[in-house]
Amino acid sequence: MIYVTSDLHGMSLEKLKALLDKVGFADDDFLFVLGDVIDRGEHGVELLRWLSLCPNAELLLGNHEAMMLSCGFLFEEITEDSLSNLSGDNITLLTNWLSNGGDTTLKALRELHKTSPETVMGILNYLKEAPVSETVSAGDNSFLLTHSGIDNFSQDKKLTEYAEEDFLWARPTPQTRYFDDIITVFGHTPTLFFDPAYKGKAFRTDTWICVDTGVTAGFSPCLLCLDTLKEYYL
Repeated sequence: MIYVTSDLHGMSLEKLKALLDKVGFADDDFLFVLGDVIDRGEHGVELLRWLSLCPNAELLLGNHEAMMLSCGFLFEEITEDSLSNLSGDNITLLTNWLSNGGDTTLKALRELHKTSPETVMGILNYLKEAPVSETVSAGDNSFLLTHSGIDNFSQDKKLTEYAEEDFLWARPTPQTRYFDDIITVFGHTPTLFFDPAYKGKAFRTDTWICVDTGVTAGFSPCLLCLDTLKEYYL
């Protein structure tokens, strides 16, 4: 079985494992996490470390991981001095990340760097290799997986013609239509913004499914089985 979830935002690893246990997640199953593992919550770095070591899971890049990567200048040596001697452009990038909840992630990375700088670099390299989209088949359907949906969408454009940012920052509306022959699955926009009746639950149209249920608002993440299109929650 193939499962997807998204926007865990520093949720505890124990909760993710409990959700996987609920569906009997096994070695021959596969998990896609559609970005935004880090920031806001306290356990994002722990989730990243687990995902980087999990042979049957893959992280797609989210806008929060992209913001972290844009601050890669911090990670050669994360010290008070390195934070105080930044260029104007670097300060802008760092301010953008911190204003979007990156302070918890930066704190965890600084602590980890004290004892294992090589682990911090391993996390950074893992994120650099994370794709922004994947196409998979499961059950009777084909799926496009990405973090946010697709900005600047056209039925006639090839996936290779989109910029990375098009998969990271899109804000579709319930009226947005994507491909007719493939179901697009994404997170990024909490489903309550599409319809308050769906807060804490996945939201579907005939061409796409959003699985960002609003973990930071206290809701369970959604684990969607692509083979059956069944949703699971804690």
